[in-house]
Amino acid sequence: MTRALVLRAVDGPAAVEEVDLNPVGPHQVRVRIAAAGVCHSDLSLANGTLRQPFPVVLGHEGAGVVAEVGAEVTGLSVGDHVVLNWSPPCRSCWFCEAGEPYLCAHADDARGVPFARTAGGEDVYAGLGTGAFATETVIGANACIPVPADIPLAEAALLGCAVLTGVGAILNSARVRPGESVAVIGLGGVGLAALQGARIAGATTIIAVDAAPAKADLALSLGATHFLTPGPSLAKEVRALTAGRGADHAVECVGRSATIRAAWSVTRRGGRATVLGLGASSDQVTFNALEVAYFARTLTGCMYGSTDPAVDVPVLLSHYRAGALDLASLVTDHVSLAEVGDAFDRMRNGVGARTLVHF
Repeated sequence: MTRALVLRAVDGPAAVEEVDLNPVGPHQVRVRIAAAGVCHSDLSLANGTLRQPFPVVLGHEGAGVVAEVGAEVTGLSVGDHVVLNWSPPCRSCWFCEAGEPYLCAHADDARGVPFARTAGGEDVYAGLGTGAFATETVIGANACIPVPADIPLAEAALLGCAVLTGVGAILNSARVRPGESVAVIGLGGVGLAALQGARIAGATTIIAVDAAPAKADLALSLGATHFLTPGPSLAKEVRALTAGRGADHAVECVGRSATIRAAWSVTRRGGRATVLGLGASSDQVTFNALEVAYFARTLTGCMYGSTDPAVDVPVLLSHYRAGALDLASLVTDHVSLAEVGDAFDRMRNGVGARTLVHF
C-alpha cells in the first residue's frame, strides 16, 4: 500500500489515505517519490478550473527513484533517479512529428485512467496522469526523465514543471536575445524561474512584477534588475525603465485577464507578450480593434515552456552545474504530505514561491 493525499471532490478536503497502486504494466515503471513541488496547476485541478476525474491524487512536479520496471521498458533500471514529466509526448502524433511535443495529442491520456484503488476498492486517478503527492506512483516509462544520481532529488523535482515552463518560455517561446528587456509578471515558482531564464538569455533589463513587495529581494537575487508592483501606472513605469518604449518581452505567469492585459500593455510596439498562466475559461481578455494592428505586438500562449523535457532537462542541468540556475532558492516552504492544504492557502494569498513536499 502507498500513502497518498486523496482529494474526493472539487474544493473538498484532501486527506492522507492508503491506496493500492495498479500493477506495473509492460511500458510502465513504479517510482518512489522523494519530493514534489506544489504547483498552481494543482490548485486549478482542486478548484475545478482544470477538469480532472475524482477521487484524485494531485501532484505532478516530482522526482524520485525507480523501484520497479515493466517487462518491455528499455532505458530505465531499478535505482535510476528520474524527474516526472506530466506531459509525455507520444512521438508519433501530428504535433510530435511537427516538432511540437509540448502539444502532443496524447499527452493527457493517462489522466483519465485510474492508477490506484482506495482501501474500499474505489478507483483513484492520478492528477495530470502523474499522482506525485504519494510515497509511490505508477507512471509510463516515457514520463520519466533520467537525472544523474549526484543531483539532489529535492531540487530536481522543480525541473518537472516550474523551471521547464519558466526558463523554457524565455529560451524556446519568447527566444529572448542578449541585450533585450523582459518584464515578468507573477513571481511564483514559474515566474522566478523565468527571471533566471532571462538572465541566462542575456537580457539586460529584467523587470519583476508582483503584488507582494516581500518578494523583491528574492527576485533581485535571481536576476531581476528592477521590482515593481502592479497598478494603473505599471505600463508607464515599465516604459520609464526601457527608454520610453516598453519591454521587448513580457511574460505572464498568473493566468488572469488583468495580468494578461498588463503583459500586453507593458510591451513595446512590435514586442512580444507570452502567456504561461492557465486561467479560467470564463475570464475574458479584451482588446480594441485599433490597438492590435497599431501596436504590432505579438500575444502568444506557451504550454510547458515549449519544451521537450528529454532534451531540455539536460540543458537545464548544465546551467545548474555551471551555477547559472539556482533551484534551491525557488523553494520558500518545506512541508509534509498532510500540509499541502496549507501550501494551497499560501498560494491563494500570493505568499511565498514554491512549496516542496518531502517524503
